[in-house]
Amino acid sequence: MDAVGRLAQTAGYAWKGKFVATQYHQRQAAGTQWDPQQYLKFADHRLRPALELLDRVPLESPRLIYDLGCGGGQITRLIAERWPSAQVVGVDNSPQMLAQAAEEPSRIEWVEADVHNWSPAVPPDLIYSNATLQWLDGHATLFPRLGEALAAGGCLAVQMPLSWGMPSHRLMRDTLADGGVAGQPLGTEVLRQSMARKWVADAGDYYDLLAGRTSSLDIWETEYMQVLVGDDPIFEWVKGTGLRPILNSLEGQERETFVAEYTRRLRVAYPAKSDGRTLYPFRRLFLVATV
Repeated sequence: MDAVGRLAQTAGYAWKGKFVATQYHQRQAAGTQWDPQQYLKFADHRLRPALELLDRVPLESPRLIYDLGCGGGQITRLIAERWPSAQVVGVDNSPQMLAQAAEEPSRIEWVEADVHNWSPAVPPDLIYSNATLQWLDGHATLFPRLGEALAAGGCLAVQMPLSWGMPSHRLMRDTLADGGVAGQPLGTEVLRQSMARKWVADAGDYYDLLAGRTSSLDIWETEYMQVLVGDDPIFEWVKGTGLRPILNSLEGQERETFVAEYTRRLRVAYPAKSDGRTLYPFRRLFLVATV
């Protein structure tokens, strides 16, 4: 199976004359009603990889830039500061996030759109996307499509969390599987299958997919040893992102049962240190592709 096939299979797609979805995707359960304050509880830790990705963009004077999945616009504003003569557009599907972004006056254009179906009217010089594309399926077609949308010499810069294999995310799946009364499963089979699928492929698969389509391709992984404070900080971290599909899908007593059991398991997997802080190793995948 080639890189396209592996990425399609990873994303829950099959080839039937075209790529057809075969799996319910976690972004459907995550929804568009994001809580900016919950997401920003760990703003410093979430900002660092975004800045490191931005620092690796090799462009000197791009004219048109899109920030896909701009959220509350923190990075979008930094992009506008780095290239003051560029037209900068922040794109997100969350009205709450965009409302927060628009609270601070700027020259940035804020656009509500589903990145999954988005395409630029004019080829941009930079498409930047930090911690967003992991929510989208069809990477085998999505990444080439974004690259083809760029102007000549343009750049695609992407960061995605490699969280599927981490204890925090494995315990999400385990708790759905056996966290109910007497070890019974929680949620629907569709939800459990969605959370069980590894939505971000390996770095080598993205290299195989993009290397022949780009003039330069920089791919790397970084693991951050995040030092978190507060009560149940791992739960609070994932509550703002990766846990959303589960919390949005469970209701009532079933939701309460999941939260209690999952939190208990997190405390065992990530015990607080003697100073009360908790270490949370977190790995991320970066790629900067120039066409």
